[in-house]
Amino acid sequence: MSVLSSARAGTEPPPSTADEPGRLTVVPARHPWRWIGAAAVLVLVAQFTHGLITNPGWDWGTFAGYFFEESVMRALLVTLELTFAGAVLGFLGGIVLAPMRLSHNPVLRAVSWTYIWVFRSVPLIVQLLFWANLGYLYDKLQIGVPFGPGFAGFETAHLVSSFGAALLGLALHEAAYAAEIVRAGIISVDQRQLEAAAALGIPRLRQFRRILLPQAMRAILPSAANELVNLLKSTSVVYVLAIGELFYQVQVVYGRNGRVVPLLMVATVWYVVLTAVLSVFQHYVERHFSRGWRR
Repeated sequence: MSVLSSARAGTEPPPSTADEPGRLTVVPARHPWRWIGAAAVLVLVAQFTHGLITNPGWDWGTFAGYFFEESVMRALLVTLELTFAGAVLGFLGGIVLAPMRLSHNPVLRAVSWTYIWVFRSVPLIVQLLFWANLGYLYDKLQIGVPFGPGFAGFETAHLVSSFGAALLGLALHEAAYAAEIVRAGIISVDQRQLEAAAALGIPRLRQFRRILLPQAMRAILPSAANELVNLLKSTSVVYVLAIGELFYQVQVVYGRNGRVVPLLMVATVWYVVLTAVLSVFQHYVERHFSRGWRR
């Protein structure tokens, strides 16, 4: 035993220094391409900013002079009116169409599906022109017995104004997309929760208000906010009806003075500002409905 012990003692390796923190050499990870990419991006941003400031083609003096000009402010108000009214009417229609699409009644389901299919297929600008020419398609509308005699009628030539046609087109177009957004939010909620609530005797209205709606809103809000921003920008399409919204008014102004780029920048910056306001509003609404979900 003593011989083996002496042999083992003679062949033992030197003590390891792996457990001694003072002798460890820590080498940080190198990311040279990350820094090279960041430097390249900063150079491009600096060049773009320098061009914005020094290029006389942007004509920032004209931009500043028309940014708060009275006609532009009136046009901005029209844009906000179209956006707000179109969003309210569109989502009200979507709230009706979504349950129809989920209904067990084949007629309601077919009508909802057909509406969504048609209004998502036809471009918005075509829909606006159709509604603006409603008087050409139907010169007179009557109220009476279906396929029978009419009790009262009125001419359609002056029934729908340009603003009414724009609002009608935006609302009907928006309803098709809002219906799919609301439907996605409803089916994202586990239906077994509603079954459990019904088994406990909770009324259906309270089931919708306290169980279904708060959870569905978490799925609805991001897509709904995105659709609202898209509606804000889609109001520029109503220029075909000669409505004095923001983009149309900017076209009128640069048609008079020939300052195309600075006037387009006026519209661009206003759209960016309004989108930023909507994004802030979206953040706080989403935070409200996210309570209890993220700890």
